[in-house]
Amino acid sequence: MTAEELRQLYFEFFIERGHTLIQGASLIPSEDSTILYTPAGMQPLVPYLLGEKHPAGRRLVNVQKCIRTGDIEEVGDSSHLTFFEMLGNWSLGDYFKRDSITWSFEFLTSGKWLGFNPQQLHVTVFAGDEQVPPDEEAASIWEEMGIPEDRIYFFGRDDNWWGPTGITGPCGPDTEIFIDTGKPPCSPDCRPGCGCGKYFEIWNNVFMEYSRTADGKYVPLEQKNVDTGMGVARTVAMMNGCESIYEIPLFQPLFGFLKKLSGLGQEPDGQALRSLRIVSDHIRTATHILGDDQGIPPSNLDRGYVLRRLIRLAIRHARILGIDGHFTRSLAEIVINEESSVHEELAKNREFILDELSSEEIRFEKTLQSGLREFEKLLPNLTRNPAKTIPGRIAFRLYDTYGFPVEFTAELALEQGMTIDMEGYRKAFDLHRELSRQGGDQKFKGGLADNSEMVTMLHTATHLLHQALRDVLGDHVEQKGSNITEKRLRFDFSHPEKLTDEEISMVEKRVNEVIQADMPVICEETQLENALKEGATGLFRNKYGDRVKIYRIGEFSIEICGGPHVGRTGELGRFKIMKEMSSSSGVRRIRAILE
Repeated sequence: MTAEELRQLYFEFFIERGHTLIQGASLIPSEDSTILYTPAGMQPLVPYLLGEKHPAGRRLVNVQKCIRTGDIEEVGDSSHLTFFEMLGNWSLGDYFKRDSITWSFEFLTSGKWLGFNPQQLHVTVFAGDEQVPPDEEAASIWEEMGIPEDRIYFFGRDDNWWGPTGITGPCGPDTEIFIDTGKPPCSPDCRPGCGCGKYFEIWNNVFMEYSRTADGKYVPLEQKNVDTGMGVARTVAMMNGCESIYEIPLFQPLFGFLKKLSGLGQEPDGQALRSLRIVSDHIRTATHILGDDQGIPPSNLDRGYVLRRLIRLAIRHARILGIDGHFTRSLAEIVINEESSVHEELAKNREFILDELSSEEIRFEKTLQSGLREFEKLLPNLTRNPAKTIPGRIAFRLYDTYGFPVEFTAELALEQGMTIDMEGYRKAFDLHRELSRQGGDQKFKGGLADNSEMVTMLHTATHLLHQALRDVLGDHVEQKGSNITEKRLRFDFSHPEKLTDEEISMVEKRVNEVIQADMPVICEETQLENALKEGATGLFRNKYGDRVKIYRIGEFSIEICGGPHVGRTGELGRFKIMKEMSSSSGVRRIRAILE
């Protein structure tokens, strides 16, 4: 089975059961600049999980491109990818646990669909705690499906609960579905979630039935939702009897090219196999980031920094394989040729992808030279250390500031009869990674902290700000991200230079004029094509499908959006810009409040 065949089967199955196929969203969450990349299929749909009506209805199905920045260090094993596709079926206040579990079992085991042996299935459910009872309902439904009690496992919040600790909003238990690969257990305690490879997770069904309040209580939701995710690569691997996701057809052309370039034999193992996987995954991920219609170049900030890190890690592991020349462009061409039939944006943005990868390889060569010079500057002081040990914080600074891989530092240290304090390096690295995760793969709610009155007012104000910026600066202005709390709005937009004091004043005045005019805010549903003909803006519009919601603010603006909004602009108070600054290359950022 190929990835394309799996996608089509999945869509067919759920469309037969009343679901509407909607388009996946961009890898880059335009509505929330605090999130680096879309980490899950649910992310673009959060406003609808919170109660907004989706134009396509209450039963949805899609495939979403995802990137998990927190998984970068795990890549190289048999089951982790940085970039992956997630199939999902969604119930927005419609069906719940019974239908969700029943359909999952049918799709996995029916001969008409995937045809897995039911004996291979193991499932996990939420064990409960002092705040929420165990999910006996889900366990009971699985037993009705024929999964015996000894293949149903009750796990705690770390494994079977959706919803980040300490954050208010929708949350609930989930049930995860694993395939037993037939490998012998690694120990008597081996069970789903063990890293030995015996159990392979392929599907996760989240049951959003609670809302966490500000005082830490869990109250039942009026609108109960189902949010599922099935990993395309993982499922294809299991369908084809592969021991690793890297054995599926998708990766074979990449592996073949790298083996030929490096002179490796047909069955590499150990470090060579790990490096093959890392190079293939990271360049494929970089290709999809650059190929996204909102693609960004490598840089030292935020999303661009993650992209740069992926490319440079790939180059480092290519050197381990004995590949010294430029190779990223050729590898990206394979990805484009193999995947553009599904991801048309790759072909459309081919030149940008290839040029940026080539440029980054050249920049990295210069970076290595800079790192070498910095090491040589530090060397006289380092050699005075009687322990002949390079502190971990210095090794990490060479990596973080100069992009100088710690392996390179270790080689240079060895030449001087020295070693690196790797424990100190790992501590510095782990701290950096934790900070990256906090700014990266955190849950979000469409750029909104919540659905409170003040957040709703500020959300409407971003529409006014967006149009005012276009009026003052020009139609090149497009929203690049937003983040709204009860205290302020933050709005990122495309513009090549710092705004003048006069421009800021004009934007402020324009917004306040519209507020004072007390214009109505009207929501309509229409076809996407009609909305675009009417001039509706909405950089994130591809998440909505054929039918979209548009919000008209008098004759002032029209924008594709999922809400929430006030009824009239006169409710907003006085708009004031507090700060205007750079966000990234070609992108400015405004912080503003309502007084």
